[in-house]
Parts: sequence; structure tokens; C-alpha cells
Amino acid sequence: MNTIFKALNDPTRRAILDLLREKDMTAGEIADAFNITKPSISHHLDLLRQANLVSSEKKGLFIFYSLNTTVLDDLMVWILTLKK
Repeated sequence: MNTIFKALNDPTRRAILDLLREKDMTAGEIADAFNITKPSISHHLDLLRQANLVSSEKKGLFIFYSLNTTVLDDLMVWILTLKK
């Protein structure tokens, strides 16, 4: 759970999740949406993968990233149990 919160703590990573909400994207497509280096984007994607917030799948020469909503669903259920 700490890994998830660490990943969500950064505005760039939250913005990446917003992008992936629309469609699956390659790292290059994600990097094009930001004014930071590609290695920095790779670092952010790695942290999101470690938190299981995104998944990756190699298709040909490219790796496509997609939002993993299962982890977000589990997180929401946990948060809602705190309200009770």
C-alpha cells in the first residue's frame, strides 16, 4: 500500500495516469506530453509499475502502458472502509 501512495504522491505520475485513462500509450507518446526527459518518464513509469498502477505489454518494437484499474478499485474499497 505504501508503494501505491508513494506513486500517487507525485503530480507527474498522476498526470501519466490521467493520460492512460484515455488510451494505452507507448513511453514515447507519454514523454511527448511532458517537458521532461525520457529517462525521467521511464523512472516515473517504473514506479507506477512497481505500485501495479500501470501494466506494460510489448507489441512489436514498442512497449504499451495501460492503467491497471484493479489496484485503484482495491484502494477505493480500502478508503471507503475507513469512513465506516
